Amino acid sequence: MLKGIPAILSPELLKVLAEMGHGDEIVLADGNFPAESMGKDAVVIRADGHTVPELLDAVLQLIPLDQYVQQPAALMEVVPGDDVKPTIWDDYRALLAKHGEDPQAVEMMERFAFYERAKTAYAIVATGETAIYANILLKKGVVQ
Repeated sequence: MLKGIPAILSPELLKVLAEMGHGDEIVLADGNFPAESMGKDAVVIRADGHTVPELLDAVLQLIPLDQYVQQPAALMEVVPGDDVKPTIWDDYRALLAKHGEDPQAVEMMERFAFYERAKTAYAIVATGETAIYANILLKKGVVQ
């Protein structure tokens, strides 16, 4: 245990967050995301039993998002014809605002484009999140 570090962050995830440099990306993935097949070149961290919002809140306590790009966060947009309205996105925007990030600076990405970008991420965190379209990609900024 460490003082001041959210207990939800495993030692493996803390190590990855510390290793990541400016511009590196991390995906917080829902339970349906194909983390293992997407993460062949990325570190895959299991966080079963945890939700994306609680991990997002903890991660944003430790790293800033990239201030040199217009959209340092990305979401997988709803596939056309899929009758889903992901309310979890409101939670993400509230958490971004809570941590001093712009809740509107979020890129919406087509499903397969999101998958391709996830393949180049530094790490993918596979959560137990049950909400669909709950994947979020974060680009790490400069810690000052």
